[in-house]
Order: sequence, then structure tokens, then C-alpha cells
Amino acid sequence: EEVKAAYRETTLSMARLNLTGAKLMHKYQARAATDVTGFGILGHAKNLAENQIKPVSFTIHTLPVITNMVKIARGVGNMFQLMQGYSAETSGGLLMAISKEGAEGFIKEIKEFEDCDAWIIGSVEEGTRTAKIVDNPTIIEV
Repeated sequence: EEVKAAYRETTLSMARLNLTGAKLMHKYQARAATDVTGFGILGHAKNLAENQIKPVSFTIHTLPVITNMVKIARGVGNMFQLMQGYSAETSGGLLMAISKEGAEGFIKEIKEFEDCDAWIIGSVEEGTRTAKIVDNPTIIEV
């Protein structure tokens, strides 16, 4: 039953388009963005870090994961590398580099417009053009 519920939630997530998100990224002046798909969240964060004008690093401290997917991933021997950030997604949402203030406004408006949550999941600092997930990241089940 948990697998069926996770499947339904995944299907609904993939069906949601990013039009509102794209409009709000402009409004709140996102400096970089990508959809999280085939390279997983960490792969896409590394790609963003490598392609900025200034050398930066991304640190991810929070992973939003569909409810029960951590349990399912562990149950199949971690073959999808979900907790390491490399789980390929069909439609994993948007990853943005945006100011903290901009992110807070974005989160509030996306909830108002689409009744969907968004989160601050990490930080961007001057760095060496890479990305990492902290040990024991916070998991938000969605």
C-alpha cells in the first residue's frame, strides 16, 4: 500500500508544470536554475556550480523526498542512490540559486498560487565549483 501511495504522489508531482515557478523565478531574481532530472539533485547542483561566472559551491542540507521513498530506496539496497543525491528523476522539480529573502517570497507565493510547497534546501557560498550533501541531511517527506 505504501508503494502505491508513493507511486500516486510521484505521478501527481510529475504532472505539475513549472510555469508558475518560472514566472516567480524572474520576479524574485533567481541567479541560476535547473530542473532536477536525470543527474539527481546533487548532479544538477554540481552542474550549476561548475557553470557560474564566479566560483561557488553548493551545500545541500535538506532533501525533500516523496513520502515512503527513503524506505523503498533502502529496501532495494540503495540502488537508486537517493540519499546520496544521484537518484534520477523523471520530473524532480526546480533547483534555484536565489537570495534568502527572494526564496522566502517565492515559497509564500508558490503556496498561494498552486497550494504546493517549496523549501530552502541549502546554501551557495564562494567556493570551488562543486556541490555536496551534508552528512545526515534533513529529510522532508512530501
